[in-house]
Amino acid sequence: MRLHPLGLPDSRITGGFWAGRIAANSAAIPVGRERLIEAGNIGNLRIAAGEQTGAARGAVFWDSDVFKWMEAAAWEYARSEDPELLGHLRDLTTTVEAAQESDGYLNSVMRLRGEPRYAQLWMSHELYNAGHLFQAAVAATRATGDRTLLEVAVRFADHLAENFGPGKRGELEGHPGIETALVELFRETGERRYLDLAAYFVDARGHGRATKPGFDPSHYADPAHYADRVPIREAANLEGHAVRAVYFALGATDVAIETGDAELLAAVRRLFDAMSARQQHVTGGVGSRWDGEAFGDDYELPPDRAYAETCAAIGVLQWAWRLLLATGDPRYADQMERILYNAVLPAVSLTEPEYFYVNTLHRRTGARADVQRSPANGRRPWFNCACCPPNVMRTLASLPGYLATGTEDGLQIHQYAQGTLRSGDFAVDVETAYPWDGRVVVTVLEAPAHPVELALRVPLGGEYSRTSRVFQPGDQVVLELDLTPRLIVPDERVDATRGCLAVTRGPLVYALEQPEHPDAVLEDLRLDPAATIHAEPRPDLLGGVTLLRSDADGPQELTLIPYYAWANRGPHAMRIWIPTLENHR
Repeated sequence: MRLHPLGLPDSRITGGFWAGRIAANSAAIPVGRERLIEAGNIGNLRIAAGEQTGAARGAVFWDSDVFKWMEAAAWEYARSEDPELLGHLRDLTTTVEAAQESDGYLNSVMRLRGEPRYAQLWMSHELYNAGHLFQAAVAATRATGDRTLLEVAVRFADHLAENFGPGKRGELEGHPGIETALVELFRETGERRYLDLAAYFVDARGHGRATKPGFDPSHYADPAHYADRVPIREAANLEGHAVRAVYFALGATDVAIETGDAELLAAVRRLFDAMSARQQHVTGGVGSRWDGEAFGDDYELPPDRAYAETCAAIGVLQWAWRLLLATGDPRYADQMERILYNAVLPAVSLTEPEYFYVNTLHRRTGARADVQRSPANGRRPWFNCACCPPNVMRTLASLPGYLATGTEDGLQIHQYAQGTLRSGDFAVDVETAYPWDGRVVVTVLEAPAHPVELALRVPLGGEYSRTSRVFQPGDQVVLELDLTPRLIVPDERVDATRGCLAVTRGPLVYALEQPEHPDAVLEDLRLDPAATIHAEPRPDLLGGVTLLRSDADGPQELTLIPYYAWANRGPHAMRIWIPTLENHR
């Protein structure tokens, strides 16, 4: 069953948990623009456009951060209709249009530094930049109706189609991302050659064509770093740079959906299953190695050295969404929920526009911040490689679009947030305090005169609760979800967590943090598996949370906070996987 996304006007969050996070993101988006100006990203485009003078600053991929910000601004405008935000978006669109070269090529840093085009594709990010431009253009068109940025994207895509493909340039971009963007551009324009080029890039990868020529002892010589060692139809698992790997997989999924390629769809589903079973942290984050920002071996999931880059989590979220649309399988919606609450949300402060690049599962007592992106610093306003902050912005700005889908005869609700949903002439209101309370009340606002089906996902149940009938306005469907705290036992093949437990409640992973245990060394605490764990609402703490407390005859009662809220009172010691009292004995 293929599902269809609801447009943002048809999916609105009006209150509750996620409304607060969206409001904070809304306030952060203008700040993001200022930081892109301060860092020089926007300045590079303005110099290339002839609007100001100077030399290029930063890395060759810096345009992409501007494009991600533009996508965030577009989705936020679709929700808020903020005229000031629209003005900034239009101003940047004018700059981007002026910076584009006559044949459609666009990369401000490459142009200003006089670098030859496509000469170092393994590291130049030229097509990666293009991909984020295309996605911003589609968002701007759908959100504002203005096609100016889309026309810029089309000129660049036409340029790529003229230069890449069968019988043309044989090199591949080192950082995937162009594949899914070309498919999105095809969906918006109907231009088939964009889809064909995306399909070409998918099947061309896996033969070592994205690797730096010649010997180099660094990871740039390893085809796995670029998701380029094994063709995706043959791969047994994801490997190499985590963001590259998941971006490529989600692009391949888009190609499979639009071309009807059943073999390719089966391959990406197999890879998703392998990742879920052997390469994913309990938070939903992926990436085990700081070296190369990479996936590790199967079951290599050390919590204290977890990389779990924010961009990688967002890539898995987008990948799961595409698989959900293609299959209707609720397992993918379960994954999306876990990632949103525990791998994306922890990356942003509750009160300030500050971010994690790396999302550790354990900050040791006395940890030293040795590099800028270390979580031991706490969240930071910006990074010298600032791919993650605008990625968070565009994800939260587009969040309402992930809640539900429609079919010809019904509405499927996958994520629970207070708001309104519409699929055709069937509209409902959703009232819930989820994730703090498990009660979800769906009230019919409008309904057709024929039977329709309302499907509500049962988290972790592997199913939807389905009601099919002729609905009347005012009819209600109530779902009661069990939020009893659960103990998670790690796979014993994960050496770093053997003898430990994690605690969850509903969609939330919980963690110990130092402020709740001021007189203890966190690494000395133990969890009694026989303890009764009860929930305690604390509307006064961390923006309003539910704490978990363990009651037992052990050495000390433990108090846990939702993992997403850690480091909002300072970069304290924290851990998710807790050694058991039995193991201590």
